[in-house]
Amino acid sequence: MQIEEYINYIAGVRRYSQRTKELYSNILNEYKLYFEGAEPRFTPTDIRNYEVHLLDEKKESARTVGLHLSVISGYCKYLMKKGELSSNPVRMVRRPKEEKRLPVFYRADAMKDYFSATECNADQQAMDFLFSLPTSDPVAKDLYSRRLRRLIVSMLFSTGIRRSELISLDKSSLNRGRRTLSVLGKGDKMREIPVTDSLYAEILLYLDAADYMLGAGSGSGTPLLRTLKGTRLYPVFVDRSVKEELSGSEGFTGRKSPHVLRHTIASELLDEGTDLNSIKEMLGHSSLAATQVYTHNTIERLKKVYNNAHPRANKNGGKNGDQD
Repeated sequence: MQIEEYINYIAGVRRYSQRTKELYSNILNEYKLYFEGAEPRFTPTDIRNYEVHLLDEKKESARTVGLHLSVISGYCKYLMKKGELSSNPVRMVRRPKEEKRLPVFYRADAMKDYFSATECNADQQAMDFLFSLPTSDPVAKDLYSRRLRRLIVSMLFSTGIRRSELISLDKSSLNRGRRTLSVLGKGDKMREIPVTDSLYAEILLYLDAADYMLGAGSGSGTPLLRTLKGTRLYPVFVDRSVKEELSGSEGFTGRKSPHVLRHTIASELLDEGTDLNSIKEMLGHSSLAATQVYTHNTIERLKKVYNNAHPRANKNGGKNGDQD
């Protein structure tokens, strides 16, 4: 088995990362060990037996098994290029079905409490205080940073845009006349998202703060949101801002990330009766199937309401429930 040769190939020709190289090497060596010293075979039967070995004996998840099969498939394609295999046997093996994970979201009351508690970081009074300070004052810098972090959360939640889309926004992305944001999404597809009155007012106040602290900037490529150094936001900055903001409020457990805010607004809109196509357009999904996953959250919540309130859903029987 030419594992080292193949790893050198994916590193030199395919330009795979060091981490990917190690992953591929570990999986291929594990497949080799499965044959207990004999030369590994690449037939649909052998690969199917290996799949069963991973699932039943090693108790690996469907996702992990799928990864093993993908790596072995890539190696088989390499052997085909060298003329050592006539076809890819992995294509004849059915992969285990992965259980679809439901999107995580925050409770509506937790988001409401957060915005209420941080309103002081986004209002006119805080702006007036900022303007009374020199831009070099540590208090002014702190006021600007808090206003920026709050706006990051506001925009991610209110518009449902992705982290990368937030980072790429320029000043010119905001259409003040139409009160919309032009967002460049996946596949370089542009979409227009309406901006609520409260978010629009917050953006304008932030821009005044940014112009005061950093200068107005020039050109169509001036970022809409800027760090204290005047630079465009970057992924770690956004992640850290969301985590810092939500960690300071009650009601937020588990993962605190931009993507969970995206899930949250999608779930809330669905609960309020917004049709799936409108949510799809807002989120920039390429197909309705990607949006339909949020209906599962709604159904799960409906089940809880049903079990707690429906007169025929008493688990213990009761006067309205079925008797044993």
